[in-house]
Amino acid sequence: MKKREFSEIRRYLRKTQKQMAELLGTSIKAVQSYEQGWRDVPGHVGRQVLFFLAAKNSRHGKDRQCWEQEECQMDMREKCPVWEFKIGNLCWFVNGTFCQGQIQRSWQEKMKICRKCKFFQTVMTR
Repeated sequence: MKKREFSEIRRYLRKTQKQMAELLGTSIKAVQSYEQGWRDVPGHVGRQVLFFLAAKNSRHGKDRQCWEQEECQMDMREKCPVWEFKIGNLCWFVNGTFCQGQIQRSWQEKMKICRKCKFFQTVMTR
């Protein structure tokens, strides 16, 4: 996650830097460092920020299921943990999903694919 995206999402969530630090369980200095670009946003922090964004958007009727939009075949659905747990609006959050015909194992590998995915883009629309 880049500093601009972090900052835009924080503002969209209507959180001050102090409130965002409290939500993330970090210091206000860390939040300021992310937004200024002095420090990279760690993967676990970026993941939490995206979770808050998705949670806010789901209350606004954007909670679709990925397998519907992507028209996944039943054999693919059955291999995918989001189908098993019926959390298709959080597919981007769960490792081990079955995307583009293969299982995505790492967060970094997964996010490269997710950021290009139309479903992810819809869920994350601010």
